[in-house]
Amino acid sequence: MLEAVSDHSKRFAALAREMATAESRESRRHELLTIAENCDVIAHEPPKTFWQALQLCYFIQLILQIESNGHSVSFGRMDQYLYPYYRRDVELQQSLDREQAIELLHSCWLKLLEVNKIRSGSHSKASAGSPLYQNVTICGQNLVDGKPQDAVNPLSYAILESCGRLRSTQPNLSVRYHAGMSNDFLDACVQVIRCGFGMPAFNNDEIVIPEFIKLGIEPQDAYDYAAIGCIETAVGGKWGYRCTGMSFINFARVMLATLEGGRDATSGQVFLPQEHALSKGNFANFDQVLADWDRQIRYYTRKSIEIEYVVDTMLEENVHDILCSALVDDCIERAKSIKQGGAKYDWVSGLQVGIANLGNSLAAVKKLVFDQGAIGQQELAKALAEDFDGLTHEQLRQRLINGAPKYGNDDDSVDQLLARAYQTYIDELKQYHNPRYGRGPIGGNYYAGTSSISANVPFGAQTMATPDGRKAHTPAGGGGQPGLRYRPSGADGGYQFGGQAADRGDPRRRAA
Repeated sequence: MLEAVSDHSKRFAALAREMATAESRESRRHELLTIAENCDVIAHEPPKTFWQALQLCYFIQLILQIESNGHSVSFGRMDQYLYPYYRRDVELQQSLDREQAIELLHSCWLKLLEVNKIRSGSHSKASAGSPLYQNVTICGQNLVDGKPQDAVNPLSYAILESCGRLRSTQPNLSVRYHAGMSNDFLDACVQVIRCGFGMPAFNNDEIVIPEFIKLGIEPQDAYDYAAIGCIETAVGGKWGYRCTGMSFINFARVMLATLEGGRDATSGQVFLPQEHALSKGNFANFDQVLADWDRQIRYYTRKSIEIEYVVDTMLEENVHDILCSALVDDCIERAKSIKQGGAKYDWVSGLQVGIANLGNSLAAVKKLVFDQGAIGQQELAKALAEDFDGLTHEQLRQRLINGAPKYGNDDDSVDQLLARAYQTYIDELKQYHNPRYGRGPIGGNYYAGTSSISANVPFGAQTMATPDGRKAHTPAGGGGQPGLRYRPSGADGGYQFGGQAADRGDPRRRAA
Protein backbone atom coordinates (compact mmCIF):
# COMPACT_ATOMS: atom_id res chain seq x y z
CA MET A 1 0.00 0.00 0.00
CA LEU A 2 2.75 2.48 0.89
CA GLU A 3 4.55 1.64 -2.35
CA ALA A 4 1.30 2.34 -4.20
CA VAL A 5 1.14 5.78 -2.59
CA SER A 6 4.69 6.47 -3.76
CA ASP A 7 3.77 5.29 -7.27
CA HIS A 8 0.78 7.62 -7.23
CA SER A 9 3.07 10.56 -6.50
CA LYS A 10 5.55 9.50 -9.21
CA ARG A 11 2.76 9.23 -11.78
CA PHE A 12 1.76 12.80 -11.01
CA ALA A 13 5.39 13.86 -11.42
CA ALA A 14 5.51 12.24 -14.86
CA LEU A 15 2.21 13.84 -15.85
CA ALA A 16 3.38 17.29 -14.75
CA ARG A 17 6.57 16.96 -16.84
CA GLU A 18 4.55 15.82 -19.83
CA MET A 19 2.25 18.83 -19.47
CA ALA A 20 5.25 21.14 -19.12
CA THR A 21 6.66 20.10 -22.50
CA ALA A 22 3.47 21.26 -24.21
CA GLU A 23 3.07 24.46 -22.16
CA SER A 24 3.82 27.73 -23.97
CA ARG A 25 3.47 30.04 -20.95
CA GLU A 26 6.78 30.20 -19.14
CA SER A 27 5.26 30.87 -15.71
CA ARG A 28 2.93 27.88 -15.96
CA ARG A 29 5.71 25.71 -17.36
CA HIS A 30 7.84 26.60 -14.33
CA GLU A 31 4.92 25.70 -12.00
CA LEU A 32 4.50 22.31 -13.66
CA LEU A 33 8.19 21.50 -13.37
CA THR A 34 8.11 22.50 -9.70
CA ILE A 35 5.08 20.25 -9.19
CA ALA A 36 6.98 17.39 -10.84
CA GLU A 37 9.99 17.95 -8.59
CA ASN A 38 7.76 18.14 -5.51
CA CYS A 39 6.01 14.89 -6.38
CA ASP A 40 9.33 13.13 -6.98
CA VAL A 41 10.62 14.25 -3.58
CA ILE A 42 7.59 13.28 -1.51
CA ALA A 43 7.32 9.91 -3.25
CA HIS A 44 10.17 8.61 -1.08
CA GLU A 45 11.48 11.43 1.13
CA PRO A 46 10.14 13.82 3.75
CA PRO A 47 8.99 17.15 2.30
CA LYS A 48 11.51 19.96 2.34
CA THR A 49 9.30 22.94 1.49
CA PHE A 50 5.84 24.25 2.40
CA TRP A 51 4.59 23.45 -1.11
CA GLN A 52 5.87 19.87 -0.88
CA ALA A 53 4.36 19.39 2.57
CA LEU A 54 0.98 20.68 1.40
CA GLN A 55 1.17 18.48 -1.71
CA LEU A 56 1.81 15.43 0.48
CA CYS A 57 -1.13 16.34 2.72
CA TYR A 58 -3.41 16.53 -0.31
CA PHE A 59 -2.24 13.19 -1.74
CA ILE A 60 -2.79 11.42 1.57
CA GLN A 61 -6.18 13.09 1.97
CA LEU A 62 -7.23 11.96 -1.50
CA ILE A 63 -5.95 8.39 -1.24
CA LEU A 64 -7.51 7.84 2.19
CA GLN A 65 -10.88 8.71 0.70
CA ILE A 66 -10.31 6.45 -2.29
CA GLU A 67 -9.38 3.64 0.09
CA SER A 68 -12.55 3.76 2.18
CA ASN A 69 -15.17 5.72 0.24
CA GLY A 70 -14.03 8.39 2.63
CA HIS A 71 -16.22 10.45 4.86
CA SER A 72 -15.06 13.07 7.37
CA VAL A 73 -11.40 12.39 6.57
CA SER A 74 -9.84 15.41 8.25
CA PHE A 75 -6.49 17.18 8.32
CA GLY A 76 -6.12 17.71 12.05
CA ARG A 77 -4.10 20.68 13.32
CA MET A 78 -2.71 21.82 9.99
CA ASP A 79 -1.27 25.10 11.29
CA GLN A 80 0.86 23.17 13.79
CA TYR A 81 2.46 20.45 11.67
CA LEU A 82 2.90 22.64 8.57
CA TYR A 83 4.21 25.69 10.40
CA PRO A 84 7.90 24.58 10.40
CA TYR A 85 7.76 24.51 6.59
CA TYR A 86 5.89 27.81 6.40
CA ARG A 87 8.34 29.45 8.80
CA ARG A 88 11.34 28.20 6.83
CA ASP A 89 10.04 29.32 3.43
CA VAL A 90 8.10 32.49 4.26
CA GLU A 91 9.73 33.90 7.37
CA LEU A 92 13.36 32.75 7.27
CA GLN A 93 14.51 32.01 3.72
CA GLN A 94 11.78 34.11 2.06
CA SER A 95 11.74 31.71 -0.86
CA LEU A 96 7.96 32.02 -0.74
CA ASP A 97 5.97 35.11 0.15
CA ARG A 98 2.76 35.09 2.19
CA GLU A 99 0.52 35.68 -0.82
CA GLN A 100 2.06 32.72 -2.62
CA ALA A 101 1.47 30.55 0.45
CA ILE A 102 -2.19 31.62 0.55
CA GLU A 103 -2.48 30.85 -3.17
CA LEU A 104 -1.19 27.34 -2.49
CA LEU A 105 -3.75 26.94 0.28
CA HIS A 106 -6.47 28.12 -2.11
CA SER A 107 -5.33 25.52 -4.64
CA CYS A 108 -5.56 22.81 -2.00
CA TRP A 109 -9.03 23.94 -0.91
CA LEU A 110 -10.24 23.93 -4.52
CA LYS A 111 -8.93 20.39 -5.00
CA LEU A 112 -10.93 19.32 -1.95
CA LEU A 113 -14.08 20.53 -3.67
CA GLU A 114 -13.48 17.99 -6.44
CA VAL A 115 -13.91 15.10 -4.01
CA ASN A 116 -17.38 13.61 -3.74
CA LYS A 117 -19.14 10.28 -3.88
CA ILE A 118 -22.43 8.64 -4.78
CA ARG A 119 -24.74 8.46 -1.78
CA SER A 120 -28.10 6.96 -0.98
CA GLY A 121 -31.13 9.23 -1.02
CA SER A 122 -31.59 8.90 2.73
CA HIS A 123 -27.98 9.85 3.36
CA SER A 124 -28.26 12.89 1.11
CA LYS A 125 -31.31 14.11 3.01
CA ALA A 126 -29.51 13.72 6.34
CA SER A 127 -26.38 15.48 5.01
CA ALA A 128 -27.78 18.36 2.99
CA GLY A 129 -25.42 19.75 0.39
CA SER A 130 -23.49 16.48 0.03
CA PRO A 131 -20.53 17.63 2.14
CA LEU A 132 -17.46 15.45 2.71
CA TYR A 133 -16.68 17.06 6.09
CA GLN A 134 -12.96 17.48 5.42
CA ASN A 135 -12.05 19.45 8.52
CA VAL A 136 -9.01 21.65 9.11
CA THR A 137 -8.30 22.64 12.71
CA ILE A 138 -6.20 25.64 13.74
CA CYS A 139 -5.08 27.32 16.97
CA GLY A 140 -5.78 26.00 20.45
CA GLN A 141 -3.00 25.24 22.91
CA ASN A 142 0.11 23.09 23.09
CA LEU A 143 1.39 21.47 26.26
CA VAL A 144 5.03 22.53 26.63
CA ASP A 145 6.96 21.27 29.67
CA GLY A 146 3.65 20.55 31.35
CA LYS A 147 2.26 24.04 30.78
CA PRO A 148 -0.32 25.07 28.16
CA GLN A 149 0.80 27.68 25.63
CA ASP A 150 -1.23 29.51 23.01
CA ALA A 151 -0.69 27.76 19.67
CA VAL A 152 -1.64 30.62 17.31
CA ASN A 153 1.12 31.26 14.78
CA PRO A 154 1.45 33.13 11.45
CA LEU A 155 0.19 30.09 9.53
CA SER A 156 -2.97 30.13 11.68
CA TYR A 157 -3.68 33.61 10.35
CA ALA A 158 -2.84 32.59 6.77
CA ILE A 159 -5.17 29.57 6.83
CA LEU A 160 -7.97 31.64 8.36
CA GLU A 161 -7.52 34.38 5.77
CA SER A 162 -7.34 31.91 2.88
CA CYS A 163 -10.68 30.37 3.86
CA GLY A 164 -12.21 33.80 4.36
CA ARG A 165 -11.18 34.89 0.89
CA LEU A 166 -12.26 31.73 -0.94
CA ARG A 167 -15.45 31.11 1.07
CA SER A 168 -15.78 27.56 -0.20
CA THR A 169 -17.79 24.78 1.41
CA GLN A 170 -14.64 22.69 1.88
CA PRO A 171 -12.69 22.40 4.03
CA ASN A 172 -14.67 22.78 7.22
CA LEU A 173 -12.55 25.21 9.23
CA SER A 174 -12.48 24.81 13.01
CA VAL A 175 -10.79 27.13 15.50
CA ARG A 176 -9.82 25.82 18.91
CA TYR A 177 -10.75 28.60 21.32
CA HIS A 178 -9.29 29.03 24.79
CA ALA A 179 -9.44 31.75 27.43
CA GLY A 180 -5.91 32.96 26.66
CA MET A 181 -6.48 33.47 22.94
CA SER A 182 -5.55 36.96 21.79
CA ASN A 183 -8.23 39.49 20.93
CA ASP A 184 -6.36 40.12 17.69
CA PHE A 185 -6.92 36.58 16.48
CA LEU A 186 -10.50 36.51 17.74
CA ASP A 187 -11.16 39.71 15.80
CA ALA A 188 -9.71 38.06 12.69
CA CYS A 189 -12.10 35.12 13.21
CA VAL A 190 -15.05 37.48 13.57
CA GLN A 191 -14.17 39.17 10.29
CA VAL A 192 -14.27 35.80 8.52
CA ILE A 193 -17.54 34.85 10.24
CA ARG A 194 -19.02 38.10 8.92
CA CYS A 195 -18.49 36.77 5.39
CA GLY A 196 -21.56 34.62 5.98
CA PHE A 197 -20.41 31.17 4.86
CA GLY A 198 -20.64 29.59 8.29
CA MET A 199 -16.95 29.35 9.20
CA PRO A 200 -14.93 29.08 11.28
CA ALA A 201 -16.61 26.85 13.82
CA PHE A 202 -15.27 27.01 17.38
CA ASN A 203 -14.27 24.18 19.70
CA ASN A 204 -13.71 25.14 23.32
CA ASP A 205 -10.42 23.94 24.83
CA GLU A 206 -11.73 24.81 28.29
CA ILE A 207 -14.36 22.08 27.90
CA VAL A 208 -12.83 19.49 25.57
CA ILE A 209 -9.36 19.10 27.10
CA PRO A 210 -10.47 18.42 30.71
CA GLU A 211 -13.13 16.02 29.47
CA PHE A 212 -10.64 14.13 27.32
CA ILE A 213 -8.25 13.82 30.25
CA LYS A 214 -11.15 12.59 32.40
CA LEU A 215 -11.86 9.90 29.79
CA GLY A 216 -8.30 8.60 30.14
CA ILE A 217 -6.56 10.41 27.29
CA GLU A 218 -2.99 11.40 28.11
CA PRO A 219 -2.65 15.18 28.70
CA GLN A 220 -0.15 15.63 25.85
CA ASP A 221 -2.62 14.00 23.49
CA ALA A 222 -5.63 15.82 24.91
CA TYR A 223 -3.94 19.14 24.11
CA ASP A 224 -3.42 17.91 20.55
CA TYR A 225 -7.08 17.19 19.79
CA ALA A 226 -8.70 18.33 16.56
CA ALA A 227 -12.15 18.55 15.02
CA ILE A 228 -13.18 15.60 12.88
CA GLY A 229 -15.91 15.94 10.27
CA CYS A 230 -18.30 18.66 11.36
CA ILE A 231 -18.11 19.13 15.15
CA GLU A 232 -16.75 15.87 16.57
CA THR A 233 -13.40 15.90 18.36
CA ALA A 234 -10.62 13.32 18.49
CA VAL A 235 -6.83 13.06 18.71
CA GLY A 236 -5.51 13.04 15.16
CA GLY A 237 -3.41 10.02 14.21
CA LYS A 238 -4.31 8.17 17.40
CA TRP A 239 -8.09 7.57 17.22
CA GLY A 240 -10.19 4.69 15.95
CA TYR A 241 -11.72 4.72 12.50
CA ARG A 242 -14.72 6.81 13.54
CA CYS A 243 -15.73 9.01 16.42
CA THR A 244 -19.43 9.31 15.51
CA GLY A 245 -22.23 6.79 15.54
CA MET A 246 -23.99 5.53 12.44
CA SER A 247 -27.53 5.43 13.82
CA PHE A 248 -29.77 8.28 14.96
CA ILE A 249 -32.26 8.11 17.81
CA ASN A 250 -35.33 10.25 17.19
CA PHE A 251 -35.98 11.64 20.67
CA ALA A 252 -39.28 13.17 19.54
CA ARG A 253 -40.67 9.78 18.46
CA VAL A 254 -39.42 8.07 21.61
CA MET A 255 -41.11 10.78 23.65
CA LEU A 256 -44.39 10.24 21.76
CA ALA A 257 -44.14 6.51 22.44
CA THR A 258 -43.59 7.34 26.11
CA LEU A 259 -46.86 9.28 26.18
CA GLU A 260 -48.89 6.56 24.43
CA GLY A 261 -48.23 3.21 26.08
CA GLY A 262 -45.09 2.57 24.05
CA ARG A 263 -46.92 2.86 20.71
CA ASP A 264 -44.99 4.51 17.91
CA ALA A 265 -47.24 7.31 16.67
CA THR A 266 -45.99 7.02 13.08
CA SER A 267 -46.24 3.28 12.45
CA GLY A 268 -48.75 2.34 15.14
CA GLN A 269 -46.47 -0.46 16.32
CA VAL A 270 -45.73 -1.11 19.96
CA PHE A 271 -42.09 -2.05 20.50
CA LEU A 272 -41.92 -1.72 24.30
CA PRO A 273 -45.40 -1.89 25.88
CA GLN A 274 -46.17 0.16 28.96
CA GLU A 275 -49.29 0.68 31.08
CA HIS A 276 -49.64 4.46 30.95
CA ALA A 277 -50.97 6.52 28.04
CA LEU A 278 -52.37 10.02 27.63
CA SER A 279 -55.25 8.57 25.62
CA LYS A 280 -56.18 6.43 28.63
CA GLY A 281 -55.76 9.38 30.99
CA ASN A 282 -53.99 7.11 33.48
CA PHE A 283 -50.74 8.93 34.22
CA ALA A 284 -51.07 9.63 37.95
CA ASN A 285 -48.39 12.31 37.90
CA PHE A 286 -45.49 13.66 35.88
CA ASP A 287 -43.02 11.40 37.67
CA GLN A 288 -44.68 8.47 35.89
CA VAL A 289 -44.03 10.21 32.57
CA LEU A 290 -40.34 10.52 33.40
CA ALA A 291 -40.17 6.92 34.61
CA ASP A 292 -41.72 5.69 31.36
CA TRP A 293 -39.34 7.92 29.37
CA ASP A 294 -36.44 6.27 31.18
CA ARG A 295 -37.66 2.81 30.17
CA GLN A 296 -38.31 3.76 26.56
CA ILE A 297 -35.06 5.64 25.93
CA ARG A 298 -32.99 2.88 27.51
CA TYR A 299 -34.69 0.37 25.20
CA TYR A 300 -34.08 2.39 22.04
CA THR A 301 -30.53 3.23 23.08
CA ARG A 302 -29.76 -0.46 23.34
CA LYS A 303 -31.30 -1.04 19.90
CA SER A 304 -29.13 1.70 18.42
CA ILE A 305 -26.03 0.07 19.91
CA GLU A 306 -27.05 -3.24 18.36
CA ILE A 307 -27.18 -1.49 14.98
CA GLU A 308 -23.79 0.10 15.62
CA TYR A 309 -22.30 -3.28 16.50
CA VAL A 310 -23.57 -4.92 13.30
CA VAL A 311 -22.21 -2.06 11.16
CA ASP A 312 -18.83 -2.14 12.91
CA THR A 313 -18.53 -5.90 12.53
CA MET A 314 -19.34 -5.86 8.82
CA LEU A 315 -16.96 -2.97 8.11
CA GLU A 316 -14.16 -4.69 10.02
CA GLU A 317 -14.61 -7.75 7.81
CA ASN A 318 -14.94 -5.95 4.49
CA VAL A 319 -13.23 -2.52 4.62
CA HIS A 320 -9.77 -2.85 6.13
CA ASP A 321 -8.37 0.69 5.76
CA ILE A 322 -4.77 -0.50 5.41
CA LEU A 323 -3.24 2.89 4.57
CA CYS A 324 -5.17 4.70 7.26
CA SER A 325 -4.11 2.08 9.79
CA ALA A 326 -0.46 2.50 8.77
CA LEU A 327 -0.73 6.19 9.65
CA VAL A 328 -2.43 5.72 13.05
CA ASP A 329 -0.37 5.14 16.18
CA ASP A 330 -0.13 1.60 17.57
CA CYS A 331 -1.71 -0.18 14.57
CA ILE A 332 1.61 -1.42 13.19
CA GLU A 333 2.91 -2.28 16.66
CA ARG A 334 -0.20 -4.37 17.35
CA ALA A 335 -0.44 -5.74 13.81
CA LYS A 336 -4.08 -4.66 13.78
CA SER A 337 -6.07 -2.32 11.59
CA ILE A 338 -7.94 0.56 13.17
CA LYS A 339 -11.14 -1.49 12.80
CA GLN A 340 -9.58 -4.39 14.68
CA GLY A 341 -8.56 -2.26 17.65
CA GLY A 342 -5.17 -1.03 16.47
CA ALA A 343 -5.56 2.64 17.44
CA LYS A 344 -4.36 4.11 20.71
CA TYR A 345 -7.83 5.51 21.54
CA ASP A 346 -11.33 4.49 20.50
CA TRP A 347 -14.57 6.18 21.54
CA VAL A 348 -17.77 6.59 19.53
CA SER A 349 -20.52 9.12 20.16
CA GLY A 350 -24.23 8.55 19.73
CA LEU A 351 -26.44 10.69 17.49
CA GLN A 352 -29.93 12.05 18.07
CA VAL A 353 -32.50 14.41 16.62
CA GLY A 354 -35.34 16.21 18.36
CA ILE A 355 -33.53 17.17 21.56
CA ALA A 356 -35.32 20.52 21.78
CA ASN A 357 -38.67 18.86 21.02
CA LEU A 358 -38.09 16.50 23.93
CA GLY A 359 -37.34 19.29 26.39
CA ASN A 360 -40.11 21.61 25.25
CA SER A 361 -42.68 18.81 25.10
CA LEU A 362 -41.86 17.54 28.58
CA ALA A 363 -42.03 21.11 29.92
CA ALA A 364 -45.43 21.66 28.30
CA VAL A 365 -46.85 18.38 29.58
CA LYS A 366 -45.52 19.01 33.08
CA LYS A 367 -46.79 22.56 33.40
CA LEU A 368 -50.07 22.53 31.46
CA VAL A 369 -51.25 18.96 32.06
CA PHE A 370 -49.96 18.06 35.52
CA ASP A 371 -49.02 21.25 37.39
CA GLN A 372 -51.91 23.45 36.25
CA GLY A 373 -54.40 20.90 34.94
CA ALA A 374 -55.17 23.35 32.14
CA ILE A 375 -55.13 20.63 29.48
CA GLY A 376 -56.52 17.14 30.00
CA GLN A 377 -54.46 14.06 29.18
CA GLN A 378 -57.02 12.71 26.73
CA GLU A 379 -57.59 16.19 25.32
CA LEU A 380 -53.89 16.47 24.48
CA ALA A 381 -53.77 12.93 23.08
CA LYS A 382 -56.68 13.70 20.73
CA ALA A 383 -55.10 16.97 19.54
CA LEU A 384 -51.81 15.22 18.81
CA ALA A 385 -53.50 12.35 16.98
CA GLU A 386 -55.39 14.86 14.80
CA ASP A 387 -52.29 17.03 14.18
CA PHE A 388 -53.94 20.03 15.88
CA ASP A 389 -56.50 20.20 13.07
CA GLY A 390 -59.45 22.52 13.66
CA LEU A 391 -59.94 25.72 15.63
CA THR A 392 -60.17 24.09 19.06
CA HIS A 393 -57.01 22.06 18.56
CA GLU A 394 -55.20 25.09 17.14
CA GLN A 395 -56.08 27.08 20.23
CA LEU A 396 -54.69 24.26 22.36
CA ARG A 397 -51.57 24.24 20.20
CA GLN A 398 -51.02 27.94 20.83
CA ARG A 399 -51.29 27.31 24.57
CA LEU A 400 -48.59 24.64 24.27
CA ILE A 401 -46.37 27.03 22.34
CA ASN A 402 -46.92 30.17 24.42
CA GLY A 403 -47.87 28.82 27.82
CA ALA A 404 -44.84 26.69 28.66
CA PRO A 405 -41.11 27.49 29.05
CA LYS A 406 -38.76 26.76 26.17
CA TYR A 407 -35.31 25.20 26.24
CA GLY A 408 -32.43 27.57 25.51
CA ASN A 409 -33.98 30.67 27.09
CA ASP A 410 -32.18 30.71 30.45
CA ASP A 411 -35.12 29.03 32.18
CA ASP A 412 -33.97 26.42 34.68
CA SER A 413 -37.34 24.68 34.78
CA VAL A 414 -37.06 23.41 31.22
CA ASP A 415 -33.27 23.28 30.89
CA GLN A 416 -32.89 21.09 33.96
CA LEU A 417 -35.83 18.93 32.91
CA LEU A 418 -34.19 18.27 29.56
CA ALA A 419 -30.82 17.62 31.23
CA ARG A 420 -32.46 15.07 33.53
CA ALA A 421 -34.14 13.27 30.61
CA TYR A 422 -30.97 13.36 28.54
CA GLN A 423 -28.88 12.03 31.41
CA THR A 424 -30.79 8.76 31.26
CA TYR A 425 -29.61 8.36 27.68
CA ILE A 426 -26.02 9.16 28.69
CA ASP A 427 -26.15 6.69 31.57
CA GLU A 428 -27.46 3.94 29.31
CA LEU A 429 -24.75 4.55 26.70
CA LYS A 430 -22.12 4.00 29.36
CA GLN A 431 -23.28 0.40 29.76
CA TYR A 432 -22.01 -0.64 26.33
CA HIS A 433 -18.70 -1.22 24.56
CA ASN A 434 -17.86 -1.09 20.88
CA PRO A 435 -16.28 -4.11 19.13
CA ARG A 436 -12.74 -2.76 19.70
CA TYR A 437 -13.13 -2.83 23.48
CA GLY A 438 -10.52 -5.02 25.14
CA ARG A 439 -8.58 -5.48 21.90
CA GLY A 440 -6.00 -2.78 22.51
CA PRO A 441 -7.35 0.78 22.51
CA ILE A 442 -7.88 2.94 25.55
CA GLY A 443 -11.64 3.42 25.71
CA GLY A 444 -13.78 1.27 23.47
CA ASN A 445 -16.89 2.92 24.87
CA TYR A 446 -19.73 5.19 23.76
CA TYR A 447 -20.56 8.70 24.85
CA ALA A 448 -23.24 11.17 23.84
CA GLY A 449 -22.89 13.64 21.01
CA THR A 450 -25.52 16.00 19.63
CA SER A 451 -24.55 16.35 15.98
CA SER A 452 -27.54 15.83 13.69
CA ILE A 453 -26.36 17.65 10.52
CA SER A 454 -29.63 17.98 8.55
CA ALA A 455 -31.13 14.66 9.72
CA ASN A 456 -33.70 16.60 11.74
CA VAL A 457 -35.50 17.37 8.46
CA PRO A 458 -36.10 13.81 7.13
CA PHE A 459 -36.58 12.48 10.67
CA GLY A 460 -39.09 15.23 11.35
CA ALA A 461 -40.92 14.25 8.16
CA GLN A 462 -41.46 10.81 9.75
CA THR A 463 -42.62 12.17 13.11
CA MET A 464 -46.19 13.00 14.12
CA ALA A 465 -47.28 16.09 16.08
CA THR A 466 -45.49 16.72 19.38
CA PRO A 467 -46.63 18.43 22.62
CA ASP A 468 -44.36 21.43 22.05
CA GLY A 469 -46.78 22.53 19.33
CA ARG A 470 -44.77 21.18 16.43
CA LYS A 471 -47.03 19.85 13.67
CA ALA A 472 -46.61 16.42 12.09
CA HIS A 473 -44.02 15.92 9.35
CA THR A 474 -42.25 19.23 10.01
CA PRO A 475 -38.53 19.40 10.91
CA ALA A 476 -37.54 18.19 14.35
CA GLY A 477 -35.05 20.09 16.49
CA GLY A 478 -31.51 19.95 15.12
CA GLY A 479 -28.42 19.29 17.20
CA GLY A 480 -28.52 20.69 20.70
CA GLN A 481 -29.94 24.02 19.62
CA PRO A 482 -33.28 25.48 20.75
CA GLY A 483 -36.37 24.72 18.70
CA LEU A 484 -36.67 26.21 15.22
CA ARG A 485 -39.62 28.41 16.12
CA TYR A 486 -38.43 29.67 19.50
CA ARG A 487 -36.05 32.61 19.60
CA PRO A 488 -33.38 32.26 22.32
CA SER A 489 -33.25 35.06 24.87
CA GLY A 490 -30.09 36.78 23.67
CA ALA A 491 -26.93 35.62 21.96
CA ASP A 492 -25.99 33.27 24.80
CA GLY A 493 -29.48 31.88 25.39
CA GLY A 494 -28.96 28.76 23.32
CA TYR A 495 -25.55 27.30 24.13
CA GLN A 496 -24.87 23.94 22.52
CA PHE A 497 -26.22 21.09 24.59
CA GLY A 498 -23.69 20.12 27.24
CA GLY A 499 -23.14 23.77 28.12
CA GLN A 500 -25.13 26.33 30.08
CA ALA A 501 -28.62 25.50 28.88
CA ALA A 502 -28.11 21.78 29.22
CA ASP A 503 -26.81 21.66 32.73
CA ARG A 504 -26.69 24.58 35.14
CA GLY A 505 -24.70 22.62 37.67
CA ASP A 506 -21.91 21.19 35.54
CA PRO A 507 -21.23 22.69 32.10
CA ARG A 508 -18.54 20.06 31.51
CA ARG A 509 -20.96 17.15 31.37
CA ARG A 510 -19.92 15.07 28.37
CA ALA A 511 -22.91 15.64 26.12
CA ALA A 512 -21.27 17.20 23.08
